[in-house]
Amino acid sequence: MPIAAGQPAPDFTLLADSGKPLTLSSLRGKWVVLYAYPKDSTATCTVQACDLRDGVPRFRRRKTVVIGISPDSVTSHQRFKAKNTLPFTLLADPEHVVLQAYDVWKEKLLYGRRYMGVVRTTFLIDPSGQIVRVFERVKARGHAEELLAAIAELA
Repeated sequence: MPIAAGQPAPDFTLLADSGKPLTLSSLRGKWVVLYAYPKDSTATCTVQACDLRDGVPRFRRRKTVVIGISPDSVTSHQRFKAKNTLPFTLLADPEHVVLQAYDVWKEKLLYGRRYMGVVRTTFLIDPSGQIVRVFERVKARGHAEELLAAIAELA
């Protein structure tokens, strides 16, 4: 079932790039940008991560935490984070449990081939834990600006 604005964000606990578990509800009291992306170190995912990285000082001023989630492993996230100097947490969901709960693990089509993968989506979660905006089929470049504008409008 699709996740929509106005619903509580489904809580979860996943391993972070630090190797420690992170529970979404532990971030209550802050805005959360939860972005689901297909794969570490691919061209578009790197553009998106770096765009968000460059917006982090402004996200922090707005008391907003940025978290990425993909099916990649903790080790892959550590390499991706180090290579691109990402100052935010990346969560590993290799079993697709949370990706399925957020309805972003879907069938995709590329060059006539069907496969399962992450549909690039961002969830903006308010300090009470409610989803206030869902950004579907996100454009990687410029997404930080789009999110910051939404937070300014809603906060």
